Amino acid sequence: MAEEKPRQFVGSTEFKKGLEGAITNESSISYVDGANGKLIYRGYSIDDLCQGGGGYEETAYLLIDGELPKRAQLEAFKKDLAGRRAIPQPVKDLITQIAPNTHPMNTLRTAVSMLGCLNPKEFEVTVENDLDIAMSLTAQIPTIVGATQRVRRGESIIDPDPSRSLSEDFMHMMTGKDPDPRTAEVMDMALIIHAEHGMNASTFSAMVTNSSLTDLYSSICAGIGSLKGPLHGGANEATLKTFTEIGDPATTEEWFSAAKAKKQKVMGFGHRVYRAYDPRAVIFDPVAKEFAERAGTGHLYEIAKKLEALVVADLGGKGIFPNVDFFSGVIYNAMGIDTDMFTPIFAVARIAGWSARILEYLPDNRLFRPRAVYVGDLEAQYVPIDER
Repeated sequence: MAEEKPRQFVGSTEFKKGLEGAITNESSISYVDGANGKLIYRGYSIDDLCQGGGGYEETAYLLIDGELPKRAQLEAFKKDLAGRRAIPQPVKDLITQIAPNTHPMNTLRTAVSMLGCLNPKEFEVTVENDLDIAMSLTAQIPTIVGATQRVRRGESIIDPDPSRSLSEDFMHMMTGKDPDPRTAEVMDMALIIHAEHGMNASTFSAMVTNSSLTDLYSSICAGIGSLKGPLHGGANEATLKTFTEIGDPATTEEWFSAAKAKKQKVMGFGHRVYRAYDPRAVIFDPVAKEFAERAGTGHLYEIAKKLEALVVADLGGKGIFPNVDFFSGVIYNAMGIDTDMFTPIFAVARIAGWSARILEYLPDNRLFRPRAVYVGDLEAQYVPIDER
């Protein structure tokens, strides 16, 4: 038996892969109650925020400013965002050049980086300047994502319309159609429930990057890169592809049995934090049914519910239930949004959460510097290259 390699610590700590359970900072922005299936933004449940009528802008204001806005404050906030939605021509040219041949998240990441290159105050790292950049990115990322879908479809980019709400304008810039009130309302809901979610991978990536006091654009690019992964924001793409692969509700059980035999992960189930039903999935479930039936894709919702019953019967005792990704793809598909655009929509929402976390941490910033457990050799003998 090989001799066990030493594990080297400086001080004492408990080691868990992925920093699971590690405490990184204090925050008053959001609370994920995994045991009871609740998600709270600054004291308010996402259920109340989705039904409150203030739209995504109200939630973004709450996350970034810390309190719910009064009517005049919300209107001023909406007007400010609307006036920032336009993107410079060089960014439009970039999207036109690269969007047809790369994943939309790559386009988004690169476009955000270019916005930084075009901002002469990019490196002025203060709360005031980062707040200004955060406001601009909250307004501009929907425009970038809308332009990306248009270009990928061979269509012309649609400039933003400041007279519309953010969700209305976002849908119009993506599809070229005026969304009906219910579609705009549901897109608002989608952006609200995706806006913030504790110290998730992309939020942590953005905060770690920003803790070096780099520019906010670089930090948001780090968040976008992390969100792109299939274990994070990319899961809703994979989930819809699963439903499409199954194809017929009648073959769902057969597909699941084959997946179990191959020990294949069923996307859209389970969460690192929730051990109860994801509250975001609870909100989305009836909406997915409504929109799938409206769009003539009801079979996708039927497949989702049959698959849910099978997985929960098998794994529900272990706290494995549908997460937000399980139903969001069905809704976006029914809205006429391309599957590759699902994760960029996540970024449209999450920019508020990333920004709020970074701005909260910045005044008392401390560079993130975790440790690793060294398990390598300690006394290797160097051999000159000609003697190896």
